[in-house]
Amino acid sequence: MKLIDFGVREDEKPYIQEWSKDNDVEVKIVTDLLTPETVKMAQGYDGIVAYQQLPYDEKIFDTMNEYGIHVISLRNVGVDNVPIEALKKNNIRLTNVPSYSPEAIAEYSVTGLMALLRNMKHMIRKVDQHDFRWVPDIGRELNQLTVGVAGTGRIGQAAIKIYQGFGAKVIAFDKFHNSELEKQGLYVDSLDTLLKESDVVTLHIPSLGKGHTVINSQSISEMKDDAIVINTARGDLINTKDLYEAVASGKLYGAVLDVYENEVGIFNSDLTDEEFSDELLELVIKSPRFILTPHIAFYTTKAVKNMATISLNSMVDELKNGTSENEIDLNK
Repeated sequence: MKLIDFGVREDEKPYIQEWSKDNDVEVKIVTDLLTPETVKMAQGYDGIVAYQQLPYDEKIFDTMNEYGIHVISLRNVGVDNVPIEALKKNNIRLTNVPSYSPEAIAEYSVTGLMALLRNMKHMIRKVDQHDFRWVPDIGRELNQLTVGVAGTGRIGQAAIKIYQGFGAKVIAFDKFHNSELEKQGLYVDSLDTLLKESDVVTLHIPSLGKGHTVINSQSISEMKDDAIVINTARGDLINTKDLYEAVASGKLYGAVLDVYENEVGIFNSDLTDEEFSDELLELVIKSPRFILTPHIAFYTTKAVKNMATISLNSMVDELKNGTSENEIDLNK
C-alpha cells in the first residue's frame, strides 16, 4: 500500500512519519497543495490524503479516476471546498476527521473570552507603551454572566463543562438535543431565545450556507446590550461588518473571532511586507474590543497528531474494507 499526503506542514511531518513507520505503510509527504498539476505526483499511489482551505479543482478528481485512485481522505472536518458532484462522477469516496480535539477549540473559546473580559489586549498595548494605569480597563467576571452555547456537539459539550466550571450560568440551543444536557435543563426553545438571554454567545455550529448568517444587524438588535460574541466555528456565520459596527457603536461589548468570512488567502499567511487591502479586517485588528486570531483554536499538538493519523487510518480502512467510520455520505 502506497499513500501520498498533500499540503503537509512542518508540524505535521513527525506524526505522519511515525504513523508510516508504525503501520509499515509508505507515505510520500508533499508540502504543495493538491491541484490539477500536483495531483500528477499521485500516479502509482493507492490513495490521496490532503488538507487545504482553497477549493479543490474538479480536474483533480478526473485525474484521480484516470490513475485508478478512488479514495481521498481529508485531514480536517469541513468538506465545503470539495466539489461533491465531481467525486460522484468519478466514483471517488471521501473521508474527513470529524473530531480531532473538541477540548482544544472549547478551551480556546474560553481563553479568548477571559482575555476580552479582562481587557487584556488593550492593557498589554498600554504596558508596552509604559502606561501602567488601571483605569478605564476594569474587568468583568465570567461567574456573573449567562453564556449561550449555540451547538451542542462534541465541541459545544466540552465548552459547556468549562463554562460551568467557572460558575457561569449556561443555556444552549441545538436542533438535536443531548440527553445529558437535557437532564440539566440547559436547552432553550430557539436560537432567537438564546441570543436574547445571553451575555455571551459562543458559536459551535456548521456553516449555514452562503448568505445565511447567525450574527447580523437584525439578530444583534435583539441581543442584550454589552453582549459578547465568540466564533471559533465558521467565518460565514457572522456578518463581520454588522458585528464591527455594533461593537464600535457600543451596542455590543466586543467579540472573539478565530475565523473570518474572508479568511482564505489571509489566515496562515505572512503578510508582513505586503499591502493589506482588507479594510474591515484592519478595523477589527485595531479595535481593543476584538480578540482576533488566525483560525488556530484547533492548533494543539494533540489535534495536529489526530488530524494526521485519523485521516491515514481512515484511508487504510477504505482501501482494505471499502469503507470507514469517517466516510462522508456524498448523497446527503
